[in-house]
Amino acid sequence: MIWLAVLLVALSAAPGAQEPATPIAWAEVLAQKEAWYGSPEALRIADNVLCWQRDCGGWPKNEDMAVVLTDAQRASLLAQHADTMATIDNGATHTQLAFLARVQTAQPQDRLRASFDRGLDYLLAAQYANGGWPQFYPLRRGYWSHITFNDDAMVGVLRALEPIARGEAPYAFVDAARRQKAKDALAKGIDCILACQVKVDGVLTAWCAQHDEQTLAPAAARKYELVSLSGAESVPIVRFLMTLPTTPRVVAAVEGAVAWLEKVKLTGIKVVEIKDAKLPGGKDRAVQQDPAAPPLWARFYEIGTNQPIFCDRDGIARQHLADIGHERRNGYAWYVDRPRDLLARDLPAWRARSDEVGKP
Repeated sequence: MIWLAVLLVALSAAPGAQEPATPIAWAEVLAQKEAWYGSPEALRIADNVLCWQRDCGGWPKNEDMAVVLTDAQRASLLAQHADTMATIDNGATHTQLAFLARVQTAQPQDRLRASFDRGLDYLLAAQYANGGWPQFYPLRRGYWSHITFNDDAMVGVLRALEPIARGEAPYAFVDAARRQKAKDALAKGIDCILACQVKVDGVLTAWCAQHDEQTLAPAAARKYELVSLSGAESVPIVRFLMTLPTTPRVVAAVEGAVAWLEKVKLTGIKVVEIKDAKLPGGKDRAVQQDPAAPPLWARFYEIGTNQPIFCDRDGIARQHLADIGHERRNGYAWYVDRPRDLLARDLPAWRARSDEVGKP
């Protein structure tokens, strides 16, 4: 592969780049000042990103791509390029594209441009005809093929495509054909979000963490992630919709979702951690009454009843956190507070932007 040979030459030509004076964490690569992206350290990390890129164009998740790699580690990564475990989960792929774009804009390199183009092509190829994105592509049998809102996966892709479609910095280098494809993919993705919003008795509510890729119906994922309405994943979807032009359809979707979030908020309780040396990890998690506590939301609500549901790895829905075992009770975020700022801050600001917003 020509691009792989170019990368190896580039890495061997710059051994000094392996010794950055002030290395940063991968989680910080999109939060640097503009000038930093023209630095040797930024280019070193960008070449790391190329090492992790798969032949399909995407990247794996949960990897620290800012580490200083040894020659043996690079060789090992390059040998894994045929691996197909590329994903949009946990920020993968669209984070790499956003970083590469910043470095490419600051210090253009043919190998970075080629890597970015392959990554963008991967995202465009992964989109279903109905506008949704699976969690993994190439497709994997199982829930990984569902349209995935969990962990903000699909919303992350759409937010990444927006500036690309407009040709905004740092994406001015993207060619016109790919910009148009990004624009088309963005429009299809928005239509998919609106089509997936669940109606109960004809009333718009929220979204499941994942939806069937064929029918768009709410779908289950892992054994403890049942078909439900999500008090967590629905929030970034609404925030994304709030950035769009306030068409009647978008307004109806936002208003329906925030009305549902208001309806299902849980008041007078708080989740506490109880120390207990006899338990695994020396602690447990419990719900306690507290009239002064700020509102919480369940991660999952039963569709139709709005009853919070909790689940062990047996796949059986239960009504209370205390009803499931210690491992799942303490190993998953069953209550969330993400809707608080959405309802208290973002919603009033969004409604104020247009006279059309909020009308029945």
